Amino acid sequence: MPRPRTRKPAPPRTLLQRLYTLYPTPHCELSFRNPLEILVATILSAQCTDERVNKVTETLFKKYRAPEDYLAVSQEELERDIHSTGFYRNKAKNIRGACQRILEVYGGQVPDTMEELLTLPGVARKTANVVLGNIFGKNEGIAVDTHVTRLSGLLGLSAHTDPVKIERDLMEKFPRKEWTNVSHLLILHGRRVCAARRPDCEACPLNDICPSAFAVCGKGETRGSMPLLFGGSETRSGA
Repeated sequence: MPRPRTRKPAPPRTLLQRLYTLYPTPHCELSFRNPLEILVATILSAQCTDERVNKVTETLFKKYRAPEDYLAVSQEELERDIHSTGFYRNKAKNIRGACQRILEVYGGQVPDTMEELLTLPGVARKTANVVLGNIFGKNEGIAVDTHVTRLSGLLGLSAHTDPVKIERDLMEKFPRKEWTNVSHLLILHGRRVCAARRPDCEACPLNDICPSAFAVCGKGETRGSMPLLFGGSETRSGA
């Protein structure tokens, strides 16, 4: 039986506390051991599930251990190795381009600033935030993927659909020290409960503070004034 709910969005602090109760140890679900691995894994994750990426990188990271390794093979060979992640031609091109710049400009080390990461091919703010927050421990922003985009609208955290504007809204609402985890928490809830195709409002522990609870149609649309965010995807060459 759902709890009494309100159409007014909950205070961000309340929402954060609830999400931490549900997911006490939020984390990135990509598998990685170092800055290069999380950079490559995040590039591969565009339009692909973390589960699929992890299956690919389980063998990929045994073959490619340094930036030089990605440049030692042909574009076509790398494409074959990452084929199942989709968009493999563009991803292979970006990975090789990023590794080339890492070697030529950054001494073979993945840079640890937003400004420098954004100079790498295939890297936009989302990827840069994932790398900075999860391997370097730096909260420079909030990684906005399709789950974060969708839940930000449903929970009343942002009225925008543009990732840059959503990120700005979220950064204004949550303490800087929580920025990396805010992304993890929203992504985890989007995967576990508030799925794009079939959100489980009845079982959702947030249904009393979510302004969109029980207003979601079976086909993934929302009634009323909430933005139509279900099924959104990122089409940029860099994420």
